[in-house]
Amino acid sequence: MEYQCVTTDAALRAYLADAPVVAFDFETSPGPAFRAEARAALDAHRAEITGISLSVQEGSAIYVPLRHRQGENADPDSIMALLRARLFCNPDVVKIAHNLAFEAKFLYALGIVVQPPCYDTMAAAQMTLKSASEFRVLSDCGLKTLVPQLLGVELPSFEAVTAGRHFDELDPQDAETIRYACADSDFALRLYHLFNRWFDRFLPRHRVVVEALESPTAVYCGLMAYNGVRMDRAAMEEKQAEAEARLLALRAEIDGITGGVEIGANASTSAFKHYLYETLGLPVVKTTVRYQEAADDETMIRLREWCAANRPELCRLFDRIQEYRKWAKLKSTYLDGYLRHLSSVTGCIHPDYLPLGTETGRFAVRNPNLQNMPRKGSDPIGIRRLFRAAPGCRFLSVDFSQIELRVGAFYCRDDTMLETYRSGGDIHAQTTSVIYHIPFAQAVDKNAPDYKERRTIAKNCNFGVFYGLFPKGLQRTLHFKAGLETPQETCEQIIENLKRGYPGLSRWQDTVKRQAAARHYSETWLGRRRYLPGITSQDWGKRSFAERCALNTPIQGTAADILKLALGRLLCGLPERPWLRPLLQIHDELVFELPEARLEEAVRFVRGCMEAQPFPAFDVPILAEAAAGENFGDMAEVEEWA
Repeated sequence: MEYQCVTTDAALRAYLADAPVVAFDFETSPGPAFRAEARAALDAHRAEITGISLSVQEGSAIYVPLRHRQGENADPDSIMALLRARLFCNPDVVKIAHNLAFEAKFLYALGIVVQPPCYDTMAAAQMTLKSASEFRVLSDCGLKTLVPQLLGVELPSFEAVTAGRHFDELDPQDAETIRYACADSDFALRLYHLFNRWFDRFLPRHRVVVEALESPTAVYCGLMAYNGVRMDRAAMEEKQAEAEARLLALRAEIDGITGGVEIGANASTSAFKHYLYETLGLPVVKTTVRYQEAADDETMIRLREWCAANRPELCRLFDRIQEYRKWAKLKSTYLDGYLRHLSSVTGCIHPDYLPLGTETGRFAVRNPNLQNMPRKGSDPIGIRRLFRAAPGCRFLSVDFSQIELRVGAFYCRDDTMLETYRSGGDIHAQTTSVIYHIPFAQAVDKNAPDYKERRTIAKNCNFGVFYGLFPKGLQRTLHFKAGLETPQETCEQIIENLKRGYPGLSRWQDTVKRQAAARHYSETWLGRRRYLPGITSQDWGKRSFAERCALNTPIQGTAADILKLALGRLLCGLPERPWLRPLLQIHDELVFELPEARLEEAVRFVRGCMEAQPFPAFDVPILAEAAAGENFGDMAEVEEWA
């Protein structure tokens, strides 16, 4: 293998020449203040780029040392300026990296936003099959795992090469240092070619997904991870003490009722269940998958309802238990959890984004999961208010309006749904009209009898019926999420009316389930595939679950694809808008921080990226709604500028 160390601009320029495809990889080391911290070398706020390896041909690579403590280094500023123009921001070169989000994060720290075309071989790995119907997951996709499996080469380990040292303590001219650094970019390039050959042979549309969606998304994730979200530590610690005091008071009250039965952190201990079902003799209204007495929130609600009719003296116990659980969740997950992840360097939380974290292509977020922040109505602490923009800045949230319903209308081709969206109508009012056989004017009349209840039912139908909602499921949803008692017969009639009113919906559902049973997979419009091994199972439960997956994959997955296409457009516009800082992705919502004076400009740009037609066939208008504020809890709708 032709690996070498180069330290001059001329040598770098000569190696890159006019190569249309370049793989690159960074070696990083912690700054002086963070040398003793574990994993500091992976944090772009604690570490710097030690050196860069690049490969333009399989079996060939160079290593450019920038900040080694011994040996000869290249000039970092000159090298980065060259690479910015020749590689990272060059629209004519495909930029390849394994775990592109990591490299993007370190480049963003230098003011560089990697521009498409780009290619993340880790994302590509996740889009390839490891069995006949099972795609690789993140844990299968490390470079040191893939290369031996797919290319039959054992790569040297970081630990073996460094022997407990940081990478900047190695001699950059040493053969082992060069071999280790160069191998990462060389084999990333080899994986690029290998995966593309595989895609072209087996799943050509997955190559498009990797190139057009997942790789730009990886870059965008790097930017979000670097920026993080600012939180008020002092206010969080105050709320932490407040929550602890409230929990102690609730615990004392519960102990007074139960006689001191141990309830644990979330009131689900064996002792508490014994107290409920043995000591009090309450009925078993729900069991676990192992046929044990349940003690989850739904069980507590149902037991409370039973007690209201049969043993009203116990209602106070269940009220306090539910309140105790709510406060325990707020404290452990949001206050304690968020504080654990608050950076002492930035004062921000920097979560990990998993753009392929679900089988439909929707994001997952961890360390911590900022997608599940509590809603205002169920948050007495005000968690969202603890996220605060920098002085002189605002948070901007831009959220797709009913994107999954719009995608559903696109798929099922129902004339009524399509016309409602194309005319800017109210789909929930239209559904109210359909399921209750009332005029549209009455459905939108807020003074009409049963307006609120009917609209609530219509909303729940809209958000569930595309995925094969059953009458019992609708009944449970209305009961536990909306507090509505709706007989099952009524739910059956509602769903029947809905299907009659939207005939395209039933036809589409039948077609999708039939195709999935024949193919054993479902897919998005752009070709993101999901295999469904249970779709022809004789077990009704397995088959029913697979059928629901077959229905939700085209809708949820296509909605996810539309969002990721928008991220690619945003990426292209960020270099000329360095003041616009991507912070978060929450379901169908993107969050930014920006100077208050730039708000109008930002809204125009972000909405333009999100509302653009995602692909030529998509003929349903897309709407993105903007809100802004000094904190997440007090976001106000932004005036819509033409």
